[in-house]
Amino acid sequence: MNRVLTNALVWSEGRYRPRSVFIRGGIVTAISREVPSPNDLTIDCNFHHVFPGFTDVHVHLREPGFSYKETIASGTLAAARGGYTALCAMPNVQPMPDTPEHLDEQIALIKKSAHVRVIPYGTITMGEKGEQLSDMARLVGHVTALSDDGRGVQDEDVMRRAMLEAKRLDCIIAAHCEDETLLNEGSSRESEWRQLERDLALVKKTKCRYHACHLSTKESVELIRRAKEEGLNVTCETAPHYLLLDDTALQDDGRFRMNPPLRSPEDRQALLKGLKDDTVDMIATDHAPHSKEEKAGGFLKSLNGVVGLECAFPVLYHHLVLTGRLPLERLVRLMHHRPNERFRIDTTLAVGKPANLCVWDLERPVTIDPDAFLSLGRSTPFAGWKVHGTCTLTIADGRVVWQEGIS
Repeated sequence: MNRVLTNALVWSEGRYRPRSVFIRGGIVTAISREVPSPNDLTIDCNFHHVFPGFTDVHVHLREPGFSYKETIASGTLAAARGGYTALCAMPNVQPMPDTPEHLDEQIALIKKSAHVRVIPYGTITMGEKGEQLSDMARLVGHVTALSDDGRGVQDEDVMRRAMLEAKRLDCIIAAHCEDETLLNEGSSRESEWRQLERDLALVKKTKCRYHACHLSTKESVELIRRAKEEGLNVTCETAPHYLLLDDTALQDDGRFRMNPPLRSPEDRQALLKGLKDDTVDMIATDHAPHSKEEKAGGFLKSLNGVVGLECAFPVLYHHLVLTGRLPLERLVRLMHHRPNERFRIDTTLAVGKPANLCVWDLERPVTIDPDAFLSLGRSTPFAGWKVHGTCTLTIADGRVVWQEGIS
């Protein structure tokens, strides 16, 4: 089917300009001022913004193994509603993708159920136990990167060997940094940056491609800044909740419990500064759904993890762009260009490419309502926030996967 998005505001020559986006056979054939033919199916965008589909490199889709929390179908539909057309699925599922045979079950579910592109991670170690390396050589080529997300690799020699193998295979090590010995001593923040410090010293020796997940402390930001100054091949991400909230907002509610936890106002400001000076490369949601019962124990007794796919862009747009902290195009880079560049994902909005895009009404006020989420997860610290921005259409790999009013 031929589709034309008319009256669309598309980035062109340094600004958003009115254009029509022509899609034929799922491929973008033109972005221009041309008039559609009578045979084209036209979608009037009403001068709303058209962005390339967002990419989230840190998402928990929970399948296989934990479908009561989320399914690939529900999670990817939520992603489509949030403007995402590519997700990187974290490996703490069951079975864990530590061998190609274990990965096959997840890939089969993705092929069957996914509404948007899903690229799984493989684990760094077998079963994420931090002892024996996963079947890295056979996983690479089928996964986006290698990660033991949810657990830091505690043994320095195991991480060194993993980095050397990842360097040989030209694959990213994406690390959840958490030194469990420091957790036992009650220092959550130091547990993050101390293990990051160790990892960066190993990167300097091994020369591997390294990505630090969900940074939350000012010390971590400074370590990444210094590593980049030294020319190390490192990137990092943070999440919307670390940019927009800090520990002064905590309530006795499971929707405020995540790992890493919310930090101090000084940490939040350091992360915002890191966005501005390119120390922080991208924003990922760390979408981590749990059942209602698992998040009903208040702050102390609920499981770690919040959801974010459906509200990430509106809360960031409202609180970073409308307040003048970031230009709109910079936010799009943080949510599309940079994750794609680092993880070698191609969902570019360009002529000759499969259509991967989202349409946003940026002027529409909206209240974040978890009860209306398409995700099975409902726990978000942004519940009740009044923001701006509604995604009215998402096209992923040439297919309409979300359209307002049709689900």
